[in-house]
Amino acid sequence: MARRPTADDGVDLAPYIDHSLLSPTATAEQVAQWCAEGDRYGFASVCIAPCHVPQAVDLLHNTKVKVCTVIGFPTGATTSGTKLYEAQEAAERGADELDVVINLGWLKEGKTEAIHREIATICEETGLLVKAILETAVLTPPEIALAAEVCMDAGVSFLKTSTGWQGGATVEVVRQLWELTQGQVGIKASGGIGTAAQAVALVQAGATRLGTSRGVDLMRQQKEEPAGEVNGTDRP
Repeated sequence: MARRPTADDGVDLAPYIDHSLLSPTATAEQVAQWCAEGDRYGFASVCIAPCHVPQAVDLLHNTKVKVCTVIGFPTGATTSGTKLYEAQEAAERGADELDVVINLGWLKEGKTEAIHREIATICEETGLLVKAILETAVLTPPEIALAAEVCMDAGVSFLKTSTGWQGGATVEVVRQLWELTQGQVGIKASGGIGTAAQAVALVQAGATRLGTSRGVDLMRQQKEEPAGEVNGTDRP
């Protein structure tokens, strides 16, 4: 089982961060800014909507920063065929990672075979790193455990807490996912991460990725840099 960082460990947040720009009003200029910031700070990925994948791929092709996009976002209620097409198109356009929202209605109804089939097909057909978004804020602890089991069995590389549209990550949920996964897959904490202290606490609880639009702010807090022109209120 992998070791979680402790309070005695220095946590460099940069390699944990999926620098996210998922506002529906995001522009090409903002995508370019996010990609430049991702490269500058050495973030794990830049996470953008599917329509922006070609631009991000072009801007990041000579960097170590991965291109991440979202599938079935933010509800997870599109059809399996639609999600698969969206995932395949993203792969063909050069995306490296897919954050896929599971069908929450199916989970509530106990249709775990349908969830497994949908997620497994995306994993198998694209061959990309897949993070299953569980939307933990609307699930009970037993439902979280069930969703985690199904998605891990389907072949995902990460379990992601949230879209950020229904609530965000908590230390308690990340700890639960850590205990459930036993280090078998990564854990992405996402939604509502506004401070470096909060981000570090999530990493210490077991998060191996952090989804946030405030990556630059978190780095400035860690480095005690001046906020300059960009601050948390400016971020979608």
